[in-house]
Order: sequence, then C-alpha cells, then structure tokens
Amino acid sequence: MQNKIEGSLQEIEETGYWLELLVGSGTLSENQVVPIAKEADELTAMLVASVRTAKRRRS
Repeated sequence: MQNKIEGSLQEIEETGYWLELLVGSGTLSENQVVPIAKEADELTAMLVASVRTAKRRRS
C-alpha cells in the first residue's frame, strides 16, 4: 500500500509541474490554477501522513 501512496505523491508532483507549465505558457491564468494547486497541496499532506503512518505500523 505504501508504494501506491508514494506513486500517488509522484503523480501530484507531476500535476504541479504541468500546472506551472500551463500558467507559464499562458494557457491558464494563475487565478484558474490556484484552487487546483491548493487541493494538490492538501492531497499531498494527507498522503504524506498516510506514508508516515504506514511506516510506523511496519516497525
């Protein structure tokens, strides 16, 4: 399960990268991206907490 969560974290990081590219290219405005980036940050925090819990339970 930990590997799946870590894979999800990588996907969120990649999403952030693409959002930056979309803003940089002018395809999306920063205002359009802010709510999505905020949600990605929230998901990251939840997944990091899940990874920590899984690691603690293994030891």
